[in-house]
Amino acid sequence: MIRIETPEGWWLMGHRDHARLAAAFGHHWSTKDFPAPEPRKEVLTAITHHDDAWVERDSEPELTPEGRPSAFTKELVGTYDAFEEIDFYAYLKVRGQATEAQADANPYAAMLISMHTESLLTNGADLSTLTEEERVAHGEFIAGQQKRQKELLAEAIKRDPSLEPYSTPETLRRAFEFLQACDSFSLITCVAFPTSIPLQHLHPDESGARHEIKVIPLGDNCYRLEPYPLDEEKISLTVPARFVPGNTFENVEAFRSAFSVAQEEKITITLTK
Repeated sequence: MIRIETPEGWWLMGHRDHARLAAAFGHHWSTKDFPAPEPRKEVLTAITHHDDAWVERDSEPELTPEGRPSAFTKELVGTYDAFEEIDFYAYLKVRGQATEAQADANPYAAMLISMHTESLLTNGADLSTLTEEERVAHGEFIAGQQKRQKELLAEAIKRDPSLEPYSTPETLRRAFEFLQACDSFSLITCVAFPTSIPLQHLHPDESGARHEIKVIPLGDNCYRLEPYPLDEEKISLTVPARFVPGNTFENVEAFRSAFSVAQEEKITITLTK
């Protein structure tokens, strides 16, 4: 779950819907100045499905100890903290399932999802709060994901030899960084981040020069990108959300009841040059 706090309550968005928004953004990243990475189909599939494993958890949302919806918040944008507000072992389970959810259908996409997971749990995670037992589990999980990435890449090339040119460290890194850029765009806009902030990673233009791309809020869910990598001068995207009134909840049953009756609405996000 991803949340925006208001004085009256919470706007809540599911992880899978956030991922679909990230993919919609990625579909528009296709200009002469900023070409999208290849293989495009597999990369966009990875972006679309990188959070599918959250569906079950988001359908039965949890509360924090303070009685707030357990979710990704604007405070985590930029820090990219992996664990959000959920149990460590539950997080490992969801992240492992995210890889396997695409393994049969598209092993190349599953490999990119696994690379994303590894990054969240290494570059994007504060491990200082983990117990010794959790640190061991963390190390074993990362080793397992790294092994899985090699297996998935081999399987992808076996099924489709045309993917072999996209198996170099450089092309894999570019695809992974693009996934994370699209992911960060969606998170920035889903939490209505209030100040200018760059997308994850630097991104190459046609000449190969790498650029920081800033997301600049203009108000009313409108954002400007500098420099602008998209294929239309103005683009409107939507993401489903539910508004749940109330700042805190006495128990998870009360929260889930309020969430279940909340009507789904579409939030429109506009991007301009």
